[in-house]
Amino acid sequence: MSVEYLFFLCWFLPVVYCMDSSHFSLTLYAQKHYNYFGWSDYMENKFQMTLEDNIFLAKRNIVDIIWKSARLEGLNVTFPDTEAIYRGSVISDVEVNTVIAINNLKHAWQFILDTIEYPIDYPYVCKINQYVEYNLIPNAGFIRNFPVSIGGTRWKPELPIESKIKEEIENIKTIANPTERAITMMLHLMRRQMFGDGNKRTSMLSANQIMISNGVGIISIPVELQRDFSKMLVEFYETNKMDDIKEFIYHSCIDGIPLQKKESEHNYNPNDDYYLKVSFKEATVLEKNGISFEGTVHEQGNSVIRIKTSDKTKVDEIINSYRNNNSIKNLI
Repeated sequence: MSVEYLFFLCWFLPVVYCMDSSHFSLTLYAQKHYNYFGWSDYMENKFQMTLEDNIFLAKRNIVDIIWKSARLEGLNVTFPDTEAIYRGSVISDVEVNTVIAINNLKHAWQFILDTIEYPIDYPYVCKINQYVEYNLIPNAGFIRNFPVSIGGTRWKPELPIESKIKEEIENIKTIANPTERAITMMLHLMRRQMFGDGNKRTSMLSANQIMISNGVGIISIPVELQRDFSKMLVEFYETNKMDDIKEFIYHSCIDGIPLQKKESEHNYNPNDDYYLKVSFKEATVLEKNGISFEGTVHEQGNSVIRIKTSDKTKVDEIINSYRNNNSIKNLI
């Protein structure tokens, strides 16, 4: 037997024996590895943004992202309450722990955006959990040393081993496509249940650090799809196969800014229009004088309308005349 053949056997054929109720089955370690991490690299990035654009997108939608993440974790909070808590308002009818959780997510997001170019690793994931669970559980940021149960299933995660988790994270980092790398990291950390609590929030923040640093969008689970996501997550926990839920996340849970046309290809020129605040009567006068505009005009109060720049001189004359004379009769 050649040395090359022995090397092949040692690399490819390590096996684990899995016993069910009646027999032993032989499972290739390589196959198990593939099912666990989903190392297929079949995904393409849905978006390709600059780092600055992706950070801008995150900051613009930060309250919505935090609200969705809180709801996914089972926190009973509305979007308006989430926004108020994020802005620092005192909400009397929201539980204290919910307020703490929202503020923790705010600070965790600030942390990853401030450190967005740092290559994610085991200590970084632990730091995210420390932000997520600050003042909510003892030893936030430390891996758990006690068993936990998962709602909706009899499956229980094994106790985390630091050296093993470090190796798994480093292996996932070798996935070439950043979108697939982020989704795989998120699902793997969720199933690992490294910490005493906040694992889904920590996992999603870790995934978004990868997404944003590579300019490929943001992962968030829409509230209306969270029931479907939770069901698929339980199936993943039980089977250790992530292909279906990866596809679900890829197609339904990634937001981004599509590639923009080059400046020379823009059909719209913002210099063509200008905006004007008018009353209902003033808008009526403009219409009677043949001025077209866009915008909803309200009978009570003032409304903002958009007018072509080419009509600006005529519009100014009509409005100024009306306001000086305060009489429609003098204008028509």
